[in-house]
Amino acid sequence: MSKTPPADDSWTVGRLLTWTTDWLGSRGSESPRLDAEVLLAHVRGCPRILLYTAFGEIVAADERTRFRELVKRRGGGEPVAYLVGSKEFFSLEFAVSPAVLVPRPETEGLVVRVLDLCKERPPAEAPPRIIDVGTGSGAIAVTLAKQLSTAAIMATDISAAAIAVARGNVARHGVDGQVTFVECDLLESAQVAGPWDVIVSNPPYVREDEFATLPDSVRLYEPRQALVGGTTGVEVIARLAGQAVDRLALGGWLIVEVGPSTAEAARDVMAAVAGLEPGPTLTDMAGLPRIVQARRV
Repeated sequence: MSKTPPADDSWTVGRLLTWTTDWLGSRGSESPRLDAEVLLAHVRGCPRILLYTAFGEIVAADERTRFRELVKRRGGGEPVAYLVGSKEFFSLEFAVSPAVLVPRPETEGLVVRVLDLCKERPPAEAPPRIIDVGTGSGAIAVTLAKQLSTAAIMATDISAAAIAVARGNVARHGVDGQVTFVECDLLESAQVAGPWDVIVSNPPYVREDEFATLPDSVRLYEPRQALVGGTTGVEVIARLAGQAVDRLALGGWLIVEVGPSTAEAARDVMAAVAGLEPGPTLTDMAGLPRIVQARRV
């Protein structure tokens, strides 16, 4: 099969997807068919599912040109989410840019855990107060706001560019009055004093020596400061735990996403903070340790 499709009028949706899937697979994509569909749907301005009813349609020349450019960039490793400017998370669409991490399915576990904790609260208690530390695109904060309409939610990030993206997503999903922002490193601002019922975070947790082993699509494109947590991978988590204990309400929870290789170390640094009592480490859909948690006692 030719690696360069001819520019003629025989390229239907189905044929273009088949060729592109083959080519992206040869370039190392882990999900070549999905990548091809997302990119083509973006170019055509339609939901991805509608491609399945249009397999026999000829793709216009201008659309083919734009599609090939995106496919070429994807073949070079650029994340699909950055190419199309959005990513689905918890069945919601979020704008993303290279200023923020691409939301991942594993992080949905943080949302589920926080929702479970809030369901356990007695009905007579005040609405929960939640802070999302290192909010990035705002995916966690916005999703919680959509699911918990009475919760008061704050989001922090050290990056002004990330907060700008998150603000856009808050407006996009109509939760402007429910989510507030503070630009700061972790919880290092008087504005985030609390007390908080839940502090939730997907912090940098990649070890320095792991960074070079990450896929090119992550290592070369996503913000390094949002990925690398230090030599051991838990330096940021240790700082967060030390700050969180004085900002949590009694009985409040610190819920943190971790990498499988740093889960045990993360639990240890949280357990070492006086006033925090570790809870069970939770696993993701692959059975890997993914969420470390501790309660204020």
